[in-house]
Amino acid sequence: STYYYQVKRLTQVDKNKELKEAIQDIYSENKGRYGYRRIHLELKNRGYKVNHKKVQRLMTELGLKARIRAKRRYNSYKGEVGKKADNLIKRQFKAAQPLKKCYTDVTEFS
Repeated sequence: STYYYQVKRLTQVDKNKELKEAIQDIYSENKGRYGYRRIHLELKNRGYKVNHKKVQRLMTELGLKARIRAKRRYNSYKGEVGKKADNLIKRQFKAAQPLKKCYTDVTEFS
């Protein structure tokens, strides 16, 4: 039932040929870093009026995918910040009299 439909499609010219070439040019100019969103904006700047979904579909047909940047791993180390207090207690937590040695934890504030 789709035989005549397929025969007719073979004789038709590709109406998206110019758009596909423009997408391919933008993709290669930017070394494969642009995805469909950026390519859509670039096409818009060049005067093409096309939907982003069509750009995405044509890129899929052409086999174009944007290169994805590697994510950086989180690191909270800020280096040496401020002055480190001297260790006066030296892990001797027992005191001869009450309130002779008072401590607090300030790690949250540094």
